[in-house]
Amino acid sequence: MAEPFALGEHHAVVATSIGIAVAPGDGGTADELLKNADLALYRAKSDGRGQSRFFEPEMDQRMQARLLLERYLRDALVEGQFQLFYQPLVNLESDQVVACEALLRWDHPVRGSVPPAEFVPLAEDTGLIVPISEWILRQACEEAARWPERIKVAVNISPVHLHAGGLVQTVVTALAAAGLPASRLELEITETALLQNSKEALSTLTRLHDLGVRLALDDFGTAYSSLSYLRRYPFDKIKIDRSFIADLGSGNHDSLAIVRSLTRLGASLGMATTAEGVETEEQLAVVRAEGVTEMQGYHFSPPRPAAEIRALLEQAERERSASAA
Repeated sequence: MAEPFALGEHHAVVATSIGIAVAPGDGGTADELLKNADLALYRAKSDGRGQSRFFEPEMDQRMQARLLLERYLRDALVEGQFQLFYQPLVNLESDQVVACEALLRWDHPVRGSVPPAEFVPLAEDTGLIVPISEWILRQACEEAARWPERIKVAVNISPVHLHAGGLVQTVVTALAAAGLPASRLELEITETALLQNSKEALSTLTRLHDLGVRLALDDFGTAYSSLSYLRRYPFDKIKIDRSFIADLGSGNHDSLAIVRSLTRLGASLGMATTAEGVETEEQLAVVRAEGVTEMQGYHFSPPRPAAEIRALLEQAERERSASAA
């Protein structure tokens, strides 16, 4: 089935994934066999597509766990179980906090703290990420309106939300409700979000940029790293992925070369650069020496609840005013 075939002047390729259930061990009825074959097919797709998988009993257990988590996730937004933490971004020239990134946290009454790596992909698969993202934008803008006027708030935008439509209106509504200038909102977009329907993504991001919203290309260097993204899209910032920063203190020359190249690329394009995941003094010294614009990481501060961030920013503002006087 993978062999290309002609459709007029074009060649088409069909990718095939197969799920297999065998009677009687995998089911005694047609319905049971079809259900279990479907579970095996789901596994084949999740393992990378273009593969075949036989049904295994643990597949059903995993699916039941997924369905339960999905039910919990649908209730979480309604019942107010989500919370935003914020992690500061520090300008390396002034050593002042210039922005805070909003990070989603979920504390379930039964399961406790659920890691984002576990529930965010499920939210994207089910489309729940769109209402969750809308809530994040509203909450983040409302919180940022309480901060000093020079501090921006950064929000991650899911590829699903970017391509679902309505993002521009969601942003406009969130800014208006909070009374926050568009220039104080920064949206972080990953490279993978630009792979599909790039024409629509370009239109959406251009409209947002024209409103005054700042745009950052997140995790740059970990996906396809096409320089055309930087040429075609109106990005204001490149975020250097933490995987490159983590190796800076171990004498990894490849990571240093990548950080140096990305920093110079950003400077030549008039874009700021942010080093993610700075955790040690040695890493900080390297990114500062290489001319990176900003740093973000546990070396300065872990993600904190809104009240703690507010207190940190107020203290920094008092110290800033005192030094200026």
